[in-house]
Amino acid sequence: MGRQPLSEVSGEAPRRHEPDDWADELAAGVNGPQVVNDSKTPSGTVHVGSLRGPVILDTIWRALRARGIEAHLLYGVDDLDPMDAQALLTPDAIDREMGRPLAHVPDPAGDCHESYARHFAGIFIETFRGLGIVPERYYWMSDIYPTGDMDSYIRAALDRAQVVRAIYRRVANVQHPDTWHPLSVICESCGKIGTTIVTKWDGARVFYECRETLVTWAKGCGHSGWVAPFGGRAKLPWNLEWAAQWSLLGVTIEPCGKDLSTAGGSRDRSDAIAREVFEREPPLNVPYEFINIGGKKMSTSRGRGAAAHEIVEVIPPEQLRFFFLRPKPNTAVDFEPNQTDAVPRLFDEFDRFAAATAGKPVRGEIAPGFEGTFRYSLLDRDADVAADAALFRPAFSHLALLLQIPNVDVAARVEAEKGSPLTERETDILNERVRAARAWLATYAPERAIVAVRENLPADAVAALADDQRQYLGALADAALSTEATPASGEAWQDLIFAVAAEAGLLNGRAFAALYAAFLGRTNGPRAGWLLASLDAGFVTDRLRTAAAAAAAPQVPA
Repeated sequence: MGRQPLSEVSGEAPRRHEPDDWADELAAGVNGPQVVNDSKTPSGTVHVGSLRGPVILDTIWRALRARGIEAHLLYGVDDLDPMDAQALLTPDAIDREMGRPLAHVPDPAGDCHESYARHFAGIFIETFRGLGIVPERYYWMSDIYPTGDMDSYIRAALDRAQVVRAIYRRVANVQHPDTWHPLSVICESCGKIGTTIVTKWDGARVFYECRETLVTWAKGCGHSGWVAPFGGRAKLPWNLEWAAQWSLLGVTIEPCGKDLSTAGGSRDRSDAIAREVFEREPPLNVPYEFINIGGKKMSTSRGRGAAAHEIVEVIPPEQLRFFFLRPKPNTAVDFEPNQTDAVPRLFDEFDRFAAATAGKPVRGEIAPGFEGTFRYSLLDRDADVAADAALFRPAFSHLALLLQIPNVDVAARVEAEKGSPLTERETDILNERVRAARAWLATYAPERAIVAVRENLPADAVAALADDQRQYLGALADAALSTEATPASGEAWQDLIFAVAAEAGLLNGRAFAALYAAFLGRTNGPRAGWLLASLDAGFVTDRLRTAAAAAAAPQVPA
């Protein structure tokens, strides 16, 4: 999916490529049954960047199945991790809840879920379920620890605490004192887990302290004592818990973010712990890069980033999957939903990949492996990819314009553009895009995309145009009427706009300014070709000629 230069394709179907999709390559390199896993700490509202991991996970699983490999897809919630997202708590709850297991913090929305963790993880799970991601099993660490399934790993970590301390020193240059043991106990007095430290282990019980100043973000109560750390009374630190999950669940492939995959980071520590403490080979890693907003990494706990459950209202599931899968996992992606044309261009690019997969002509370069990218973007895991690629998909920009034009039957206009009745699937696509376009216009659309076509000629704006601009408008009307049929699509109008401007020797920017002045009474606006295609053809040519004949503004004497 990496973008490589290709010669521009014009008027011919793109040359077919052997699939070089990264997921297919990965599937070709493994043998035997596979367990693909990921997990999430539900520390707050989940941003759209957090969806990249689940989409990559699902794509790997699909690629394995497509190759005939037995594969199982798991997803976990690390809800015994301590609450550390102070910004997301009410002021009266900070002292009480900071440091407690997320599974024990009350639902901030009231009684809709049994805990803070279940509330936020539930929203996230529902969101990626809507992206066609349906793991065979969801697991919650707050459910697993009480069963005793983690007890053997807790015992192994405590018995080999010296080995664990050595791994931290060697791999991450983290120095723990000789009394430090890799376990966090849930304090019997205050219920916090982020403030406790274990300093002794006698083979059956641990001695722990709930220290007031162990961490800066939570305050311990000062309690200490001996306790048997099994059956859900304690949890392993993240690096050990991660490695223990691999053994417990038989994980063979687990992607993770760049922040965890840096040298000496969490993944390196967990890999070493898997080998030296739990005596198993760690799973295959697929590191993936961040989704950035304005060049900054999104943050769940800090609340920075577009909320995942909100962005799916604007970007439908297949386009969102495509957004994550078009670049290779190790490529960072900037996400600016309110940037001019960012969302419409995402739809346009998806449609180009669909057309190329269907063997249709496309404009410009297209990356090798486009078929794999399109295939794994589809919601239906078992879709007929060639048939789906050939479906008629109305341009998002055109729909956004049609929705702003009074008394327009959008479905009829789209059907006329196709030239035949829409299929049931095409109707579903249209309805989905109409909902997305309405949401985009209400949230992220820039001002220039908001259209109010003037019923009458904006005389002042047109009078301010130069003679060559008004002449251009007349020439464009003549060109539209001289063709066999007035251009019907945004793309056809766009081509004609450029061609007439080139013939007149008029810069494109001045041509567009003239069009916007004639129809909108301003010098900027949405994509001009799609604006004209959204209007009645007779109205367009009449307005162009009226504008061309309008008087110029009187010259003010120097």
